[in-house]
Amino acid sequence: MGRQSEFAVNGQHIFQKGAKEMNAMKRFALLGTVLMSFLTGCGTQQENTANSQTIPKAAVSSDTVKEIAQTGMSTTVPDIYLQPIEQAGTVTQITYDSKDFVRDESDITKTAYVYLPYGYNESDTETRYDICYLMHGWGGHAGEYFEYANITDMLDNMIAKGDIPPTIFVSATFYNDNSDTGFSGSVAEFRQFHRDFEEYLMPAVEGQFHTYAESTSPDDLKASRDHRAFGGFSLGSVTTWLQFCYDSDYIRYFLPMSGSCWYYGGYGDFQIEKNVDFIQQLIQDNDLDERGFFIYHGVGTNDTVKSQSIDMAEKMLSRSDIFTPDHYVFYQREGGQHDHVSCREFMYNALPLFFGGENVQTDSFTENTTVAEVKANVAFGDFGRLLFPVDRTVSDDMTLKDVSSSSTYTWYNYIKPEKTVEIVNYLKNAAESGQQIFYNIYTEEEMQADSSLRDTGLFFFKGEDNAKFAVCNAGGGFAYVGAMHDSFPHALELSKMGYNAFALIYRPDAPYDDLARAIEFIHDNANTLKVDPDDYSLWGGSAGARMAAMLGNSDYLQQLTGRTDIGQAGAVIMQYTGYTYTSKADAPTYVCVGTSDGIANWKTMQSRLNTLESYGIPTEFHAYEGLPHGFGLGTGTVAEGWIYDAVNFWEEQF
Repeated sequence: MGRQSEFAVNGQHIFQKGAKEMNAMKRFALLGTVLMSFLTGCGTQQENTANSQTIPKAAVSSDTVKEIAQTGMSTTVPDIYLQPIEQAGTVTQITYDSKDFVRDESDITKTAYVYLPYGYNESDTETRYDICYLMHGWGGHAGEYFEYANITDMLDNMIAKGDIPPTIFVSATFYNDNSDTGFSGSVAEFRQFHRDFEEYLMPAVEGQFHTYAESTSPDDLKASRDHRAFGGFSLGSVTTWLQFCYDSDYIRYFLPMSGSCWYYGGYGDFQIEKNVDFIQQLIQDNDLDERGFFIYHGVGTNDTVKSQSIDMAEKMLSRSDIFTPDHYVFYQREGGQHDHVSCREFMYNALPLFFGGENVQTDSFTENTTVAEVKANVAFGDFGRLLFPVDRTVSDDMTLKDVSSSSTYTWYNYIKPEKTVEIVNYLKNAAESGQQIFYNIYTEEEMQADSSLRDTGLFFFKGEDNAKFAVCNAGGGFAYVGAMHDSFPHALELSKMGYNAFALIYRPDAPYDDLARAIEFIHDNANTLKVDPDDYSLWGGSAGARMAAMLGNSDYLQQLTGRTDIGQAGAVIMQYTGYTYTSKADAPTYVCVGTSDGIANWKTMQSRLNTLESYGIPTEFHAYEGLPHGFGLGTGTVAEGWIYDAVNFWEEQF
């Protein structure tokens, strides 16, 4: 049933807190991050809860190269990857002999934890596995990568979905006693860890488990370097840089997360240039550019110690003849903090580039790619032109960065070029993987009779087989279709959550007819599309929100389709519009708006929802203080994460 809204601006939203709101807040909290300072390294963790690089894929060949941009923002881990699956790997503890290299080299016993992928068989000595070693930060411990932020669930899903091959992961420690020894003691221990790694940890692990090393002799371990990676967070990132300095003969792939190289200097005395000079000389002296190496360097934009990572990245990127895109990339996580959630995202982005997988694709589009190049790409056939508004002039010479602006998408704000690049690469990769990403909603005969129908269709962002579907409708004042900012991003995020999402390209002068036909098309082809036709949702911003509301009305849906066998939408999700019509035949409705919207006053939608509630129709209303019209996903604003609230509302209507 409906809820009585209560007027109270709190800077983010306006609504009365009931059970449904609390569920939505819990869902959003699961996606939040917990601030961790550098000096606590790996403390309290978050609750459990898809760019272009040039990277050799060792699992295929050390000469195989994948191209992505050298810098950019990392891609968010899809929610579905954080769920447990039946094909789960196992984690086992091992102990091994080592030496106290910091003090007197006396005999000690150390601990590590090993993740073995689903299907690993100890007696199967023919199957070999890539391996990745992971190191904690100050105050951390062996095994922590398998305890926090659903990282093991993500690894299970990445392997099951073919993003990476079955891989062994080792969560080790630089502490002799697997416990904190104070900051100075920690520095002393991680500086000597490379000796433990070379002489004891690596032989112990790879002597027991089936990696590409033929034996644990130094020569055989070195010969298998193309199948070995090392990554770490915070002081573990510093350790990773030292592993590059000492052990590049054994390791080809490196994942330093939130930390710079301290071969020279240390905390507060980073000596960036001197360390980069050393690394450059090391590369030249050891012919590493020819032998192959790759560094994926990551840090969060809100990381408390991001400056050292950024300073080092800038210095390395300035030496473009040495640190080329096929050897070094630097990626940031939007809003990322100093925590394992950021680590998880960097691992999700980097691991397929290290070892590859059957689904790894080449992301060839960048912010500098032109509109003409995108439209002409063979993956898009003859529908590439529909990626961009056809009802206004978009020059073929414009780059994706240029086209992602308010001059192209009038009435919109907070347009992110990196999201545009992510979208076109996602669609290209999906098409190249054999997925059909575009569907005409009218027949060839209909399009021959009316050529305007060729400017319509559905872009498909596939989720899980037989999951429910959503239709996303962009705004544009019924003058054009602003899909790249107002429906494609929403559809992509919904697909990451496992839902099947369609972005409708419609005729501005016949929007309701086209949406009605799209709903019919999906309903009639549900088996082929592998979608659940019941309790679907209709999404829209501005003009698209009006479309969603109109077709969410069961009377109007039947009037336009002439059919009674198509069910009403389970939920309508509306953004920034001034729609006032209400009916007892309207669907459950979620609304989010900005209080500084100069086009559609937020109070209009609050009043409409109050009326729907009086009819007993479930509603949810959010007004984000200070936001203007057309904020899209709201990335980087007070509205960021609203889409998870909306999905929660939709799910409650099932």
